[in-house]
Amino acid sequence: MNPSSFSADLIIVPGWIISMEPRGEVTSGQAIVVEDGRIKALLPLEALPESSSIERIDLPDHAVLPGLVNAHGHAAMTLLRGFADDLPLMPWLENHIWPAETAHVGEEFVRDGTSLAMAEMLLSGTTTFSDMYFFPEVVAALCMKNGMRAQLTTPVFEFPTAWGEGADDYISKSLALRDECKNLDRLSIAFGPHSPYTVAESSLEKVALYAAELDMGVHIHLHETAGEVLSAVEATGERPVDTLRRLGLLGPRTQCVHMTSIGKQDIANLAETGAQVIHCPQSNMKLGSGTCPVGKLQMAGINIGLGTDGAASNNDLNMFNEMHTASLLAKLTAGDPTVMPAQDALHMATLGGAKALGLDQEIGSIKPGKQADLIAIDLSAPSTQPLYNPLSQIVYACTGGEITHSWVAGEALLRDRRLLTIDMDDTLARAKYWRQKISSQ
Repeated sequence: MNPSSFSADLIIVPGWIISMEPRGEVTSGQAIVVEDGRIKALLPLEALPESSSIERIDLPDHAVLPGLVNAHGHAAMTLLRGFADDLPLMPWLENHIWPAETAHVGEEFVRDGTSLAMAEMLLSGTTTFSDMYFFPEVVAALCMKNGMRAQLTTPVFEFPTAWGEGADDYISKSLALRDECKNLDRLSIAFGPHSPYTVAESSLEKVALYAAELDMGVHIHLHETAGEVLSAVEATGERPVDTLRRLGLLGPRTQCVHMTSIGKQDIANLAETGAQVIHCPQSNMKLGSGTCPVGKLQMAGINIGLGTDGAASNNDLNMFNEMHTASLLAKLTAGDPTVMPAQDALHMATLGGAKALGLDQEIGSIKPGKQADLIAIDLSAPSTQPLYNPLSQIVYACTGGEITHSWVAGEALLRDRRLLTIDMDDTLARAKYWRQKISSQ
């Protein structure tokens, strides 16, 4: 090949490529060619130019796969990691988390907590995250500065918080942020009504109307515990999923987070409307909230993404831990070791998460034309040897610390375990500042 006729910005030559399309396929002897932030081609090594000025990264002991998608979290709550552990959901929220947020949350808290979260996520392979928290405009600015891709879900409550006065105010700010970010490739804005028990039906109807008109996603905590469902039935005569469907809020752009307490009719509602489910196994387990029946959801054809939830209830933002837990929990719950094989767990953390967020045409798999959101994972350590099946090692043996490189839209954000866009010393210093401030009150 004539090098002068070959154009690209970057060539990555790994030991293995895990493209996720088709699911479970592992290839070797190929290179990933990146140009203008997108995957230009997957080429056999013999098709590459022998000499060129194009940047080439050879990673013979690595697998390259799509960047992981953390489909649900509250990034700034990383500053509350370990603050109120070992409590049930509602006492945890009402007696500890919400009072702490009332006392401390502001733009500075969100900026510092999200910076810490971004560093943790990048170091463990996440390149896209969905964030549901106050001051999303601060997170948007950080994404532009640090290069990560995100879906920002703007909170909606009936009561006042540091970011808004009530449902109409939250919705208005959501629409304004959407207008500000609509031309930014790495950001999408979705409505984030907290839950059916904190948002009135009239407000949910408004969200449904705007979401349909503007083709916006809706990200909502739903069926998180059996107690939540029972309370809803006692108060309204309906299960929360039925309420959302009646209000026109259940559809392909609806992202139902948690879904631990669900039965056959709930699953039928999800399948019939094309709604998405976001599974957060470690947070659900830690809070004793229940188990999402992912095997049954898969059998019904429902797409599932994977999320960590916030570090206040997990206590980490590590998607490798989440994949491992999701697979083992599904097997235990079903009493069947064939449920949730490694390739399905990885799918939830990549293409499944991308689809849940409405981003699967852009990210989630290594395919020509898609954004070059990629991670490289070193499989040469003793803990991943001998290497029979890269998929199994990634899901069952890796911890996230094996990630050495990451790119978003072809831009390097992590190289040889070094963050390129985040000042780690300053980020850790700010975390210590907040620990002292919060623990002293």
